[in-house]
Amino acid sequence: MIAQNKSWLNRTEYPFKSNYLDLPMGRMHYVDEGKGIPIVFVHGNPGWSYEYRKSIKALSGTNRCIAADNIGFGLSDKPFDWNYLPENHAANFAQFIDNLRLEKFVLVVNDWGGPIGLSYAINNPDKIRHIVITNTWMWSAKNDPYYKKFSGFAGGPIGRFLIKNFNFFGRVIIKKCIVDKKHFDPAIFRHLETRKDRKGCWTFPKQIIASGDWLESLWQRKKNLDGIPKTLIWGMKDIAFREQEFNVWDKELTNKSVIKLNNTGHYPHEEAADIFIDELKKSLRVI
Repeated sequence: MIAQNKSWLNRTEYPFKSNYLDLPMGRMHYVDEGKGIPIVFVHGNPGWSYEYRKSIKALSGTNRCIAADNIGFGLSDKPFDWNYLPENHAANFAQFIDNLRLEKFVLVVNDWGGPIGLSYAINNPDKIRHIVITNTWMWSAKNDPYYKKFSGFAGGPIGRFLIKNFNFFGRVIIKKCIVDKKHFDPAIFRHLETRKDRKGCWTFPKQIIASGDWLESLWQRKKNLDGIPKTLIWGMKDIAFREQEFNVWDKELTNKSVIKLNNTGHYPHEEAADIFIDELKKSLRVI
């Protein structure tokens, strides 16, 4: 099945076959292209599998490239009566991976895709060949004034109103996280077409603080990842996940290589796609 007929969706950019997994709260859409060692890409807020299209097109000739749209995003169902808590997104992701019956795979994470995807890796380290971590976090931010301020605004009544009625998170906030605005593709937020479609988008900001206990529970088990080779690819001009967050990963992660992109923001896979793809190929060569 080809991707749904959406007038805002550029089929040249996103020419992939659509697949679906039925979950209790709705259908999860995903792309599954190519054969070979699997690479699983996990997106955050307000993105979807579209943001990995460049990598999928470049690597699906040699690898099996898999990218799901979290429930409430992309071409997945967007049920209004679901709670959209990150811990439950992680449970959906685990069910998705288990359904694919992958033996071992490369895991690529960004933004909320970090804790969502890494929660699976922590629980199933034997399933992960390599982890690529880009501009994300996995610890409590309850005592961080920067995130408390952002979460209080974007996750509070004003932020929720703006996101619900004007798609503010995708149109404005994410745009500020990208250095070269030519990389700001409107498809990154246009999948959130109606007010009811945006519940997932307005839920995530509050959870930066509200889900702190769950995030910290993952961080306390980060040693489960020690034996897995890792690549840290970081956009150093991101205002969402800054040099401070990079430094935490750099200090705490073992068995890693590090690529700092000094003129890149929140989406290394979009803003520095060639470098990102080359680093993914390197990680595959050492497997």
